[in-house]
Amino acid sequence: MPDSPRPHRLLPDCEEIHHLTMKAMDRPLGWTERVRMGGHLLICAACARFNAQMRLMRAAMHRMGQAGDEPPERPR
Repeated sequence: MPDSPRPHRLLPDCEEIHHLTMKAMDRPLGWTERVRMGGHLLICAACARFNAQMRLMRAAMHRMGQAGDEPPERPR
């Protein structure tokens, strides 16, 4: 049975926040997505923590990629 769309709610549930967090890593979210996500993050410490961890990991990966274009040399 195909997934049926969820009824539109004012605030998304935690599953949708995780989806939006991952989506935001690939592209900017629309204003409605940002507002809905922001509202949920204000009331859900677990999702706020998850979002912060993903942003931190993304920033660290970005910095790692800028550290050098060449991979480290392998020991012989």
